[in-house]
Amino acid sequence: MEVQPESVASNYPNDYSHIQDPNLRRRLALSDVDRVPFGLYHVRAVLVAGIGFFLDSYDIFAINLVTIFLGLVFWQGPPEDARDGYGGNNGVLPDPVSQALKTSTSAGVIIGQVFFGWLADYVGRRKMYGVELGIILLATFNCALASPSQSMSSTALLVFHRVVLGIGIGGDYPLSSVITAEFAPTRWRGSMMAAVFSMQGLGQLCAATVALVVTVAFKESFLGIEREQDCDFACQSAADRCWRLIIGVGALPALFALYYRITIPETPRYTFDVAHDVEKADADITAYMARRPQGHVDKIRQARLLKLAGPSLSTPTASWRDLGSYFGKWKNLEALLGTTLSWFLLDIAFYGLGLNSSIFLEPTGYASGHDLYHKLYNNAIGLMILSIAGSIPGYWTAVLTIDTVGRKTLQVFGFVALTPIFCILGFAYYNLTSHAMLALYAIAQFLFNLGPNTTTFVVPGECFPTRYRATAHGLSAAAGKVGAIVAQAISLPFLTRDSSARPDRLMQIFALSTLCGALTSLLIPETKGITLEELAGEPPTSYNSARNGRITVHPSARSRWNPFVGGQPAGFMYSRAGDVKKLWWRRGPRMGVDRPEMTATVDPETGST
Repeated sequence: MEVQPESVASNYPNDYSHIQDPNLRRRLALSDVDRVPFGLYHVRAVLVAGIGFFLDSYDIFAINLVTIFLGLVFWQGPPEDARDGYGGNNGVLPDPVSQALKTSTSAGVIIGQVFFGWLADYVGRRKMYGVELGIILLATFNCALASPSQSMSSTALLVFHRVVLGIGIGGDYPLSSVITAEFAPTRWRGSMMAAVFSMQGLGQLCAATVALVVTVAFKESFLGIEREQDCDFACQSAADRCWRLIIGVGALPALFALYYRITIPETPRYTFDVAHDVEKADADITAYMARRPQGHVDKIRQARLLKLAGPSLSTPTASWRDLGSYFGKWKNLEALLGTTLSWFLLDIAFYGLGLNSSIFLEPTGYASGHDLYHKLYNNAIGLMILSIAGSIPGYWTAVLTIDTVGRKTLQVFGFVALTPIFCILGFAYYNLTSHAMLALYAIAQFLFNLGPNTTTFVVPGECFPTRYRATAHGLSAAAGKVGAIVAQAISLPFLTRDSSARPDRLMQIFALSTLCGALTSLLIPETKGITLEELAGEPPTSYNSARNGRITVHPSARSRWNPFVGGQPAGFMYSRAGDVKKLWWRRGPRMGVDRPEMTATVDPETGST
């Protein structure tokens, strides 16, 4: 007879220490995590995890603004004044240097995503969480304090520090994703992960705001300077202070989050499934919900259970043979191909547009002005408009809809909707008014963040088993950053500062990328409302099914859209089983919650009792 968990009337889990079967104890304890009501500890987890993505987005958009100041400071003077790797470009940052600064972070991010993703699965999430944030802090301050010398050029210094910064940012992707997913209740998992990622929108807005503030603060030094090459000593001194302040301010939120990252307990799923420590996992669940750094464990009992109960757990152990066996199944390999290819194709367009936003804003009038001050001011205002009108609404619309509409639907819709936007920008680029172009940019940012930019982060953190979850997420995210580097490589010949520039051709490439992204998105599974254990291939249980109630979906319709089995959360709109094929465009009535004794008798494959 299967044991049913007691109703979760509070935010604290039930005590299953009396249960002898470690597998049953594990499933009951994880069922508590899946069913627990949304609380302040979930909000804290979102805020602490989101800091890394705040810094990621802050850095991406800050570098667009910083490159203008760097040109004024380090590349001033005629060509004959060039020395020690800087100077001699009339106050304008050379295109190769600009591209190197933008791609160096992405190169570091790839290293961090793969390396920290593997470490998170090998040594644990908690041991690595905080290390990557420390790297970000150190690299950010080093970058803000960098200065050239006779033996070291400013380009080499900045590129080196930005590679290190990228390693820290890259490590944050798999760690924050899997920690949020493994602590989140099933009902709110998508929204929590999307909320973590939505901190990118705030980072973008903050970067533009800080740039605007420092520009206004040094207004007198920039007024009346019509050309970059006319920047005098006072102008250069102000520009030098500005870029260092913009870079340095971005690290301040990380100082407040570092303590909470270091003190967060290990995720119970890692402790159960990888460490096979039943007693510690139970204690970590209690500690997390009580907002304590770690639970209290009876060491003697823990040692005994590690020896006796640990080997009895039915979860496989990570190994090269198991890795080959797991991804040797097409269903699992298909999911990995879907997450990696979709993220790669997304970032070609997303970073190709984001890292060159200052250039793309020039036709709209928000990257130009009659003097240097108004040019800097308008550039910051243009980025703020894109953030407020496009990015932030897109992120939070995704937060509100991802657990209702579903990840796969949002991703496919986003890619499909972005394709005509880039087609218009690509084939009618020189016929669009400045207002129309700005509106299309804002719509593109909204669709990016409503759809694939959010879902490509969420899905890899859900659809793989605990023992490979962080590694697979790191590989998927690294594929995305490869796309970002490809975007910068193909952007270079199209975004030159002379008459040969062809930004319209670049937009056409972005349209092709988003179209292909829609096709590769068909490979990913729909993870909405399914527990992480069911997504990993474990059979659903009555206490798992009763966590939120169960909605039966016609098996043939479900298998076409989602190869993974599992239940759906109650209280949402789903089509009736009989209407799936005929009336697929209509939304079904609101479904109720099945009683636990009924859900225990539902066959997950056939939907019959």
